[in-house]
Amino acid sequence: MNGPLIVQSDKTLLLEVDHDQAEEARRAVAPFAELERAPEHVHTYRITPLGLWNARAAGHDAEQVVDALVTHSRYPVPNSLLLDIAETMDRYGRLTLEKDDSTDPGRLLLRTTDRAVLEEILRHKKIKPLIGERVDPDTVVVHSSERGHLKQELIKVGWPAEDLAGYVDGEKHPIDLLLEDWSLRPYQQQAVDGFWDGGSGVVVLPCGAGKTLVGAGAMARSGTTTLILVTNTVSARQWRDELLARTSLTEDEIGEYSGTRKEIRPVTIATYQVMTTKRQGVYRHLDLLDARDWGLIVYDEVHLLPAPIFRMTADLQARRRLGLTATLVREDGRESEVFTLIGPKRYDAPWKDIEAQGYIAPADCVEVRVTLSDSMRMAYAVAEPDERYRFASCAPAKDKVVDELVERHRGQQTLVIGQYLDQLHTLSERLDAPLITGETTVAERQKLFAAFRTGEISLLVVSKVANFSIDLPEASVAIQVSGTFGSRQEEAQRLGRVLRPKGDGRTAHFYTVVARDTVDAEFAAHRQRFLAEQGYAYRIVDAEDLGTLNPV
Repeated sequence: MNGPLIVQSDKTLLLEVDHDQAEEARRAVAPFAELERAPEHVHTYRITPLGLWNARAAGHDAEQVVDALVTHSRYPVPNSLLLDIAETMDRYGRLTLEKDDSTDPGRLLLRTTDRAVLEEILRHKKIKPLIGERVDPDTVVVHSSERGHLKQELIKVGWPAEDLAGYVDGEKHPIDLLLEDWSLRPYQQQAVDGFWDGGSGVVVLPCGAGKTLVGAGAMARSGTTTLILVTNTVSARQWRDELLARTSLTEDEIGEYSGTRKEIRPVTIATYQVMTTKRQGVYRHLDLLDARDWGLIVYDEVHLLPAPIFRMTADLQARRRLGLTATLVREDGRESEVFTLIGPKRYDAPWKDIEAQGYIAPADCVEVRVTLSDSMRMAYAVAEPDERYRFASCAPAKDKVVDELVERHRGQQTLVIGQYLDQLHTLSERLDAPLITGETTVAERQKLFAAFRTGEISLLVVSKVANFSIDLPEASVAIQVSGTFGSRQEEAQRLGRVLRPKGDGRTAHFYTVVARDTVDAEFAAHRQRFLAEQGYAYRIVDAEDLGTLNPV
């Protein structure tokens, strides 16, 4: 036994990165284990109940999980761990939510294959009020309005329910894909099929892999009125343009529900921001959810769902729900809410698999470490703890590195991305490049993005407003100077800005400029975890050695 994996009884997995079978092992454990730490030589994964239940819902069984561990482990796998994995995965499906065959459309049935489990959950004080009368020893009534809330509470006590209660058809509205000069890629079709067969759930695809087209494919399959929830108005306009180009929908059939427009059409695209706007303590725009008999609700960038949208979604369990994202990682730990209220992962394509097929660009990821001057180090040392990250992120030593990197890639479409507006204003003036922030009007953003796409502008400085749902296919270089603390999903999204395949097949470049010996470096290591899980390796270079960095 000389595998690359060390499986430990505390449910951690240690993967030796330099082993010749490391990539094969990484792919084998990815469906059920989450990467926790990714230093240079040994990566640490953890097996969690939610990861196992997601794998179970996606069609993996305990035998497959056990086989992956045993096959790649260097030492005998603890038998107690294998038993625990089998028992944890077996918890999914022992409770099922089903339609009541009686004439009462408001009734669902919670059934069990294990009577003791039903007795256990009926004694939980938060579950008891959600349950109706007992039909037989293995079945209780659940009112349809409690469908989402019950699933939330069940997963909290370790008994996730498999939702087999089905969906209302919604208002019919024909939507066809216009396939004259294009077709869904094989993985996009598999994603649509996986979603539809499962009924509701999440499709995970890399940035640039065409999640919008998966949404369009699901809409065509549904053939119903559709509500699409997106991150911002620019994203809403991009969805609209893509649907007009790829489907039979006309301008009159697509409405925008945002801060500036309030149109309700057979296909309505609304922003999370307007949906969660409160006036006098009331979410005034939630009526949009009942404005039509929606047959499908699409959640773009589902990993960003704000809490009010979760609460709304708990009441929408009879509607088909499709979540689209590049990563299900949430820094607030609410992945279980996505699992219960949107649905489990129905399709998850490893980034490197899509890259190998030529649908996203290969990427060279480099962490450039700068050293603070003695005076800056002393100022950092005496700064208040909650100010240190901003201080390190905005270190002036980073400016020279950005200059060098921009010059190194002059002529290529380059994005300089950061978190702090004063830092971005300084870089914008220093580089003589346009700046896009949350204060930039939608019209100005669209104008600058359009100029960037055509090559009229080759350099843009952008804040986190460009993290999500911005289609810049020609961007090939991203230089990250600061971020939202240790956000893994933000790191993935920012790399995604440069992963659209290039016409000449060239490699994309993703630089992160980090101040060494500070919390900036600690957060950078945390941010990189998701991408390391996907097989991306960061080269680390000193700012002083940047001139000797060999191109990839």
